[in-house]
Amino acid sequence: MLKRFTKNLFFLIILNLLIKPFWIFGIDRTIQNMVGAEQYGFYVVLFNFSLIFNMLTDFGLTNFNTKNIAQNQQLVSKHVSKLIWLKFFLAFGYVTISLLAAFLIGYSFSQIKFLLILVLNQVIASFLLYLRSNLSGLHLFKTDSILSIMDKGLLIIICGVLILKYPVGFQIEWLVYSQTMAYLVTTLIAFLLVLRQTGWIRIRYDYRFILAILKKTAPFALLIFLMTVYTRIDFVMLERMLDNGNLYSGIYAQAYRITDAFSMFAYLFAALLLPIFSKMIKDRTEIENMIKKSATILLIPVFILVMVIIFHSSEIMNLLYLQHADQSYPVLNILTIGFVGIASIYIFGTLLTANGNLKQLIIISGVGVILNITLNFLLIPKYNYTGAAISSMITQLMMAVTQIYLAYKIFNLKIIPKEAIKWVLFIAIILLQGYFIKERNIMSWQLSFFVNIILSFVWVFVLRIIKFEQINKFLNQVF
Repeated sequence: MLKRFTKNLFFLIILNLLIKPFWIFGIDRTIQNMVGAEQYGFYVVLFNFSLIFNMLTDFGLTNFNTKNIAQNQQLVSKHVSKLIWLKFFLAFGYVTISLLAAFLIGYSFSQIKFLLILVLNQVIASFLLYLRSNLSGLHLFKTDSILSIMDKGLLIIICGVLILKYPVGFQIEWLVYSQTMAYLVTTLIAFLLVLRQTGWIRIRYDYRFILAILKKTAPFALLIFLMTVYTRIDFVMLERMLDNGNLYSGIYAQAYRITDAFSMFAYLFAALLLPIFSKMIKDRTEIENMIKKSATILLIPVFILVMVIIFHSSEIMNLLYLQHADQSYPVLNILTIGFVGIASIYIFGTLLTANGNLKQLIIISGVGVILNITLNFLLIPKYNYTGAAISSMITQLMMAVTQIYLAYKIFNLKIIPKEAIKWVLFIAIILLQGYFIKERNIMSWQLSFFVNIILSFVWVFVLRIIKFEQINKFLNQVF
């Protein structure tokens, strides 16, 4: 199981490294520079608002389906035939509630009209994720991996053509329409691939089956909703609480884009680990080694990235953006520290989800929502986008600490003092290394950036957090 995970993870990361960074930093960033922080802020606030109630169009079906199909692969045809119509019903509820909520908090007609397109895009994206969950549950990881980057690949082509054709006068609405086209094409392809596995399906209405599924998925839905609120509400509160809220949200988005890009790669771990953890738990396979391996693979580059970004954030933001770089780089520092929590949640939260510890996760996430909203109310009026970043960082780190503690307690995981000391030394050394190179100012920041990364990976082997023989084993597993 570990060999299969390693091989598919490597394939998934390579695909995403080819596509998603180019989309985020080549296309999406360029669009923000072209339209300006305020216009992009208008878009990003409504985009994040469209995500808050997104769980209604999914209602936990994707996570439930991935876990259930992984454990009972013979049920895939039955589930698809009975759940497709439910997705349409849930989508209608999601669109209705999202627009009603937008009206109640005072959005203008132009905002609601723009939001309508965004929520329809979320509906299509939700269908795509559900279809992919069937392929992931069947352990068709490579097929799922290709689909995971296909929509972004199409977006690069569509938006790239528009950017080249209209270097002046690009409209933010074009980005949203391009998303619609990319999602539609990718979802159609995913549907055809699922049909290859299930054969022709006949949509069936089974009230008892649907009710039973909804009872099982309701905890997933609530958990997803709570997690979405404490990760996405920052933009909405910035826009609602401050004058020039769209501008401040656009500045916040400049820093958020970078940590969001990292989150996409961390999410790949969760997407692969959920069906694998589920099957290992069902088969009562020893899971501790898998947890430690996945945590090591993810957290080493996370700590290194946090270090190099903190010491080069100003230069990075000035390289990427034409405006407001000096305002957004402190936000990047704060959000990057919070990303350590996000990455940890993608491992230990996924483990707890696979084990069915949803009640505990819901309680933890509910506390996270209260904490995040309270901090935003206190900090945004005084510190604007910096206050939102501080709220996010504190919330993510608190969520990570509680979930790690819970996972260690439930699975009786052991903390090995020798290994813990290695990690503490590693973090301390790379921070001191970054500070020394920065203060000595003996090379350009670009060279310093890469030297820091290379030296940090050297320390990984010097401290034997990863051994050379493990690298050889990894290469044998992949190739």
